[in-house]
Amino acid sequence: MSLTAGSRPDGTRPPAAVEEPTAAVTAAVVKERIPRRASKAGKVPFRTRLRRDRTLILMTLPVMVLLLLFNYVPLLGNIVAFQDYDPYISSNGVTAIFHSPWVGVEQFSRMVDDPLFWGAAKNTILLFVLQLVLFFPIPIALALLINSVIRPRVRAVAQAIMYLPHFFSWVLVVTVFQQIFGGAGIIAQTLEDHGWTGFDLMTNADLFKYLVTAQAVWKDAGWGIIVFLAALAAVSTDLYEAAAMDGAGRWRRMWHVTLPALRPVIALLLVLRVGDALSVGFEQFLLQRDAVGVGASEVLDTYVWNMGIQNGDFSYAAAVGLVKGVIGVCLVLAANKFAHLLGEQGVYQK
Repeated sequence: MSLTAGSRPDGTRPPAAVEEPTAAVTAAVVKERIPRRASKAGKVPFRTRLRRDRTLILMTLPVMVLLLLFNYVPLLGNIVAFQDYDPYISSNGVTAIFHSPWVGVEQFSRMVDDPLFWGAAKNTILLFVLQLVLFFPIPIALALLINSVIRPRVRAVAQAIMYLPHFFSWVLVVTVFQQIFGGAGIIAQTLEDHGWTGFDLMTNADLFKYLVTAQAVWKDAGWGIIVFLAALAAVSTDLYEAAAMDGAGRWRRMWHVTLPALRPVIALLLVLRVGDALSVGFEQFLLQRDAVGVGASEVLDTYVWNMGIQNGDFSYAAAVGLVKGVIGVCLVLAANKFAHLLGEQGVYQK
């Protein structure tokens, strides 16, 4: 009995060899079995996220409504910057927008030719640079100083005393400075009682920019400490211990461990501060306007208020405010780009 090729002794043939599935076949099977939505790694469907986060969404809904009503809806009023707006041309101010004549960029041309505008812009930029140099580093220095205090109770008391003035109104802050540095203040009266000539810092136009910077430092520097202390709390103590074992002293540890940990927060706050370069304050300058004169205290915020509210030139004030806002946005984008070049995240990622 002869056997054919590939047959067994009993005459039967062995089963055919099962071929291994190729990678393309496997991928096709997996793609067919797994739903398209679930095949995306780490991608949660929108309905699932909505159902999961519905409590948080309901909590933030009132804030979003307030933000929409008071921050975004008023942006539509910037249309009056291109009109000769008259609120009395109609029954109410909103419908008057549709009846006011269009003037194009006439209001912006007035702004360029107005020397009072350039004086306010000059004071604003000067105060911003001064506060950026003198005011911005102070919360960082105070946070480092408080963080170096060993006793927690002393640290808590010092922090509470420093950020308490943040809750004071500008009226109270100006009053406190008036009672200390004014012509009838404590320092001037003490000097006169001892035969010295008194002074009135509150009416000195040449020193006004330093005065308002000191007021801003006293009021808000302590509040800025909180952000930097929170960043310092996230620094691992192992880094300080490793630096100390390598022979680094207190200043070396501060320079090589503490400051690099604060660098992302400093970059973020600096970008936000640059965005407010043209918003150095309103109430603070308005309260001291009569004491030092318009030339020293006029900034863009008070200029817009004076032209729009006092003089009733709403279109011109809207044009100035619109230019101020556009420049602020450009400054934020430029500062954030610069933060990216330095390797920091800034306000948003690349």
